[in-house]
Amino acid sequence: MKGITDEPQYSVGLLEGGTALCDVIDNHIYEQTLSEKNAFFVADLGVIMRQHVRWRTHMAQIRPYYAVRCNSSPTVIEVLAALGTGFICTNKSELELVQSHGIPPEDIIYSGVCKQVSQIKYAAKNGIDLLVCDNEAELRKISRCHPNAKLLLQVSTEASSQDDEMSMTFGCSLKDCRHLLEKAKELGVQVVGVRSHISSSCEDNQVYIHAISDARCVFDMGEEIGFNMKILDIGGGFSGSDTQLELINSAVMSMVDLYFPPSAGVSIIAEPGSFFVSSAFTLAVNVISKEVVARDCQDQAHDDPSPNDEPEFQYYMNEGVYGSFASKLSETLIAAPSVYKQNTSLDTPVFSSSLWGPSGDDLDQVVEHCLLPELNIGDWLMFTQAGSYSLGQPLCTSTDSPTPPVYYVISSRDWFEMQDTGVTHEASLKNFSLVPYFLNSCQTEAALSVPA
Repeated sequence: MKGITDEPQYSVGLLEGGTALCDVIDNHIYEQTLSEKNAFFVADLGVIMRQHVRWRTHMAQIRPYYAVRCNSSPTVIEVLAALGTGFICTNKSELELVQSHGIPPEDIIYSGVCKQVSQIKYAAKNGIDLLVCDNEAELRKISRCHPNAKLLLQVSTEASSQDDEMSMTFGCSLKDCRHLLEKAKELGVQVVGVRSHISSSCEDNQVYIHAISDARCVFDMGEEIGFNMKILDIGGGFSGSDTQLELINSAVMSMVDLYFPPSAGVSIIAEPGSFFVSSAFTLAVNVISKEVVARDCQDQAHDDPSPNDEPEFQYYMNEGVYGSFASKLSETLIAAPSVYKQNTSLDTPVFSSSLWGPSGDDLDQVVEHCLLPELNIGDWLMFTQAGSYSLGQPLCTSTDSPTPPVYYVISSRDWFEMQDTGVTHEASLKNFSLVPYFLNSCQTEAALSVPA
């Protein structure tokens, strides 16, 4: 196989001579059509680099700490390490992964809300001192197992709407902060800053404004008790949309300048995850089965719809919520896919459709409703924005489907731009092996006529 093949070797396909990402997708669909028609990802590392440039342009005063849980691909970690980001880790395996890329301990934050004692000891042994804490039980564990820890006190934030309550379940309230600060002082544990937890679905700048205002209150409490408060973590919630980034930049930075001016010497950090990786990944899945039902008879016993019923199609794919669409289980909305290379015109009829994974489980519904032309078994669907929470280990192996491989590519232009302007880590990209990406000789015909 040409291009990238084995992720642990960090082999990356170098796109030259006008070869585009769509050509790479064509190539792999052609190869899969001739074999097992397995799902796969294609990732453009140039997108991650450009997102980093966007961050530096709009959020220059805020250093990004990448949320590793969002996408723990070693290749992604390698690129972001090269670009000089810090890293937020929630468990030991993430800490080990980041450390294996030569990231210094001071650029790592251990943020797990409920930490195992053994993992706290691991952090202490490896010099990872920045830890997040939001309750007295965690504080006591940390004081026993990592007395040199430097804590970020996690403060709860308001949900932006009744449907966005995720952020309310994390962090201590302002009322409880003074007690925790006094207890930390009593136990001899340093508190050096505040962390806000903000949901990735947040589009309300008022949530960030309230979080920064609350952080100022906690800073004042901490300094009154005797702590040297020097880190403000405004959390995550960066979806990657231009609208949201501009909203945060205009509203939040004015609040940061008001409450934490440069003269205060406070380091401002944030935790973008999806922002860096979501748009860099495209997932190609294959339709493995289909059913047709009458829209007005879905909840009734029936065989075939009558000629007067408008049909609705249920399509089953070779990836579902127990694999690459696991984020759906946490009620993340999966956007409708596009149909690969189907010869359709503007007047081609579309039908109400739902998309399901291969397990047959009632929970394995990926897209509840979308409009698609009628598909055939063997057709391919393309899900863009597929880089967040999609590359973990399968939650269910009953379907015997392999974990989708990831084919990494970067254009020669993006590669040289990354080398010239973006790379800051002294050991950056040392594990990358660039392989010129050549299309199959039959790829042109394959793009026009893919066998069913």
